[in-house]
Amino acid sequence: MSDHNPVALVTGAAHRLGAHTARTLHRRGWNLVVHYRSREDQAEALVYDLNRQRTDSACALQGDLASDNDLGRLAGEAIARWGRLDALVNNASVFYPTPTARATGDDWDTIMNANLRAPFFLLQACLPALKASRGSVVNMIDIYSEKPIADHPLYCASKAGLAALTRSWAKDLAPEVRVNGVSPGAILWPEGEAAMDESAQQAILDKTPLSRTGDPDDIAGTIAFLICDAPFITGQILAVDGGRSLNM
Repeated sequence: MSDHNPVALVTGAAHRLGAHTARTLHRRGWNLVVHYRSREDQAEALVYDLNRQRTDSACALQGDLASDNDLGRLAGEAIARWGRLDALVNNASVFYPTPTARATGDDWDTIMNANLRAPFFLLQACLPALKASRGSVVNMIDIYSEKPIADHPLYCASKAGLAALTRSWAKDLAPEVRVNGVSPGAILWPEGEAAMDESAQQAILDKTPLSRTGDPDDIAGTIAFLICDAPFITGQILAVDGGRSLNM
């Protein structure tokens, strides 16, 4: 029956919140297209596990979201896999500090391409299939899109742009396609160049009314709700942040 199940494409789904989202939708009977850029081993391991639970229910597709050719190919292969596409989750993003005095043109291109340009042109490529299925789009925004974090002007601008696209698309693509967003707070701490020390983490928790980090399933569950259980919700961006945005 896999050809009759709804199909979701989740970008950046090999790890962290993308992988949790893929697993959550899969548990609800969806087939998954797991996009990855460089984490092939993690993506294939996730797909193997999903297919072990339900045969022919997941596939992994590689693509560089900064490449127009890859965006078009990714959309085409995702739709062709089961002959339909019912949801697009624009989860993949880039996050690292870019102080204004030191930010470069390469920083601008890297962050804007991943966080803003890619979601636009990927949705464009997927749009005929999403309209045909009267599907849904969920964009991963950020509470910093409205109340910026210091030394991250490019990241904050890219997410603010994606928030604006979310609302614009909700008007432009209705009634065939619903478009919403999710803005996480402190769920998983940043890794790599953007990693925070314990004091910085505690400072965030001190301003979070629930006084703790959230769980990745809080985000995945909200995305699943918007896709599966909210047929009359569009153009909304839900903050899943333990109240953090109240004290920013």
